[in-house]
Amino acid sequence: MRRMIKETFPGHGIVGEEFGSERADAEFVWVLDPIDGTRAFVSGLPVWGTLIGLMRGGVPAYGMMHQPFTRERYFGDGQSAHYAGPDGTRSLRVRTCASLAEATVMTTSPRQFAPADRKAFERVEKASRLARFGCDCYAYCMLAAGHVDLVIEAGLQSYDIVALIPIIEGAGGIITNWDGGSAASGGRIIAAGDRRIHEAALAMLNG
Repeated sequence: MRRMIKETFPGHGIVGEEFGSERADAEFVWVLDPIDGTRAFVSGLPVWGTLIGLMRGGVPAYGMMHQPFTRERYFGDGQSAHYAGPDGTRSLRVRTCASLAEATVMTTSPRQFAPADRKAFERVEKASRLARFGCDCYAYCMLAAGHVDLVIEAGLQSYDIVALIPIIEGAGGIITNWDGGSAASGGRIIAAGDRRIHEAALAMLNG
């Protein structure tokens, strides 16, 4: 990916989990994570993915999650989001969810939270209808596709999340940090399909 970017867009920057950063102050910066979900990958579970994001002026502008074993691609530009795979192609749209009591919430693993953050997550978990664990970047795509309602995580890097932001937003969802600000730098992240439960979960996380 780095070789192709350098050959095609020599003025663009690159940030990635492997091999560090190059021209990170450029107007266009590619943000790469070849294997997001390493534990799933080594366990043979197809919920990891290759994340390719593009930032323009420090703002996520385009993102793709590609899962080569399932042959699925989820991609978006912040205005729209789409799926392409064995089931054909279709637009993605989040689902409505009026309250946490009706919500399905996901996180990769509660063990990845610091103690205080884990307690905060557990407050949301107890208030929700259903909690599921272990899907890494795939969980965000399931949110964009309208199958789940909340994804809550902590300790993320920019390359873990930049590619997923335009997909979530393009499908009509909202994704921020736990302070309600930009998620592009990583850290503690919350994504929701419905702004009502985003607001409710934020209040509970910070309560």
